[in-house]
Parts: sequence; C-alpha cells; structure tokens
Amino acid sequence: MIDFNGIIGHDAIKKHLLTAIETGQVSHAYLISGEAGSGRKTIADAFALTLLCERGGTVPCGVCHTCRQVAAGTHPDVIHVTHEKPAAISVDDIRGQITDTVDIRPFSAARKIYIVPDAEKMTVQAQNALLKTIEEPPDYAVIILLSENDEALLDTVKSRMVKLKARPLPDGDVIRYLTERNFADQRKAEQIASFARGNIGKAIMFADSEDFRNAYEENVKMLKELPDADTEKILDDIKKIGENKEDVSVFLKLVRIWCRDMLVGKKEGKREGISFTAADRILKELDRTEDRLKANVNQDLALEMLLLTISEKTRDGR
Repeated sequence: MIDFNGIIGHDAIKKHLLTAIETGQVSHAYLISGEAGSGRKTIADAFALTLLCERGGTVPCGVCHTCRQVAAGTHPDVIHVTHEKPAAISVDDIRGQITDTVDIRPFSAARKIYIVPDAEKMTVQAQNALLKTIEEPPDYAVIILLSENDEALLDTVKSRMVKLKARPLPDGDVIRYLTERNFADQRKAEQIASFARGNIGKAIMFADSEDFRNAYEENVKMLKELPDADTEKILDDIKKIGENKEDVSVFLKLVRIWCRDMLVGKKEGKREGISFTAADRILKELDRTEDRLKANVNQDLALEMLLLTISEKTRDGR
C-alpha cells in the first residue's frame, strides 16, 4: 500500500485530504467518484493509512503495527464492504457491515473507517439505511464511498458527503508513472498513454495487454497502407475509426506518435520514414482536423481530409 506521496496526480484531492488531517477537520463521509482505474481505491487506502498511523501527521511511517496491518488488509478498524450479488449492494449488506457495527468503538485505532467500492450499486433501500448513519455518525467513524457513477446515488446521500472527483491525468503523468515503475520504456509508454486517456489503471493493463498491442499494430498497419489505398479503402477506414467517438480521439493521438516515429525513421535512414516537411504538413492537418471536430464539422469529411493528406505525404515522403 502506498501513501499520498506515491500517488501521481490528483493534487486537488490529496491537498484536501491532507489539509483535513493537518487541521483535524476530517469529515465523517466522503464520496470519491471517477471511472474504473482512475485511482479512487488507492486514494481511499492512502487516506486510511495516513489517518490510522500511530505516529500521526500526514506521512505514515509504514513500520508501526497499525501501518503494517492496514497495508496487509488485516486491520480490524478498516472495513472494506463486500457484496455477494455482482450487480447490487443490498440493504442487508449495508446493515450487516456498517449500520449494525458502527456503534461498536474501534478495536485499536482512533478511528473506524468504512470503504464502500461500487457504491453506485447500492439499492435505494441500502442507501436509505446508510443515510441514517451518515446523518448521525459516531465521532470516530469515517465512511468513504467509491463510485463510477455518482448520478446513481440519492441526492440526500450525496448532500451529506464531501464530494471528490478523480479526474483523468495528463498524458505526461501517465508516461512518467509507467517509465519510473518499469512498466514500459518511453516510446511504449507514450503509445499506451494515448490509449489510456489519463487512466492509470487502464495504462497498467495496456502495458501487458495483447489486445492493446493488437489494436496499436492494427492502426499502424492502416496508416502504413494509406499510400496505396484507393478511395473505397479510405472510406472503409474512416467508418472503422468513427464507430466509437472515443476511438476518434485515440486515433488522432496515435497519428501524432506515429508521425514522430516516422520522422525518427527518416533520420535513421529507414525506408518507411518521412521528411520533416511531410511530418509538419501532416501534423498541421491533424491540428485542423481536431479544430474541425470541435466545431462540429462532419466527422467523416474531417477524417477523410486527414487520411488523404497522410496518404499523399507518406507516398512521396516529402
């Protein structure tokens, strides 16, 4: 388990939680929302570790008995709520693991921390049961909900919680995370970051994913075939790219990486490389494509102009 210093990005969330610890203004209930893999659980675990460390302060020692127990997932005062039904957290789950036990004082720590993954799966009855505890919590209790979709939670529940949003990280942060931890070299990390869209969890998964490699190679293969592609082939490529709006954004990022690699290839004397002039022309057309899409220009038309430019400039390499 890592502390806040080991978490890349999410500076606003870390600052809020660390300030709460420093000032003694820790809330009884938090909602940390964000997509799967965004780091919500890591943030909650780091918060729990910091709150319970026997040394106190904002940097857990990592060696005291409490820190070791929290890191091992065996501390009796850190409860991770589970549920048997994959699609739902029932009222019995909430009663059995939170509301019926919250009045029992902590076993060994100053606080008792409940972490609820998949909080959006709580039934209305489960949320209402939890609401009673959130409204009148014991002073030692801290309840942390982790949710991919906070719209699924009752307004009455959300209004009584501190709401924190785990937002996508800049590509540079993802690249640094992958390279510093030896998940990937610089070039592969840049490729992965273009697909992960700021999500560390997805980036780690892609780093060792055969599906990711296949998707990347498929897109590169399409780009390499453009110089010899006829209109029908280009239109077919456009259809594949445009099937998912998120795929278009990923594809445009990929073009930037591929264009840079082709330019490097030219410098290294590789046959498939392109000149600086050709790369510059493609990148300018890529900028125009992104501007057109933001202005709601027809997506297929914008992509067609980009692919035709790539086809022309990679055909002669100049």
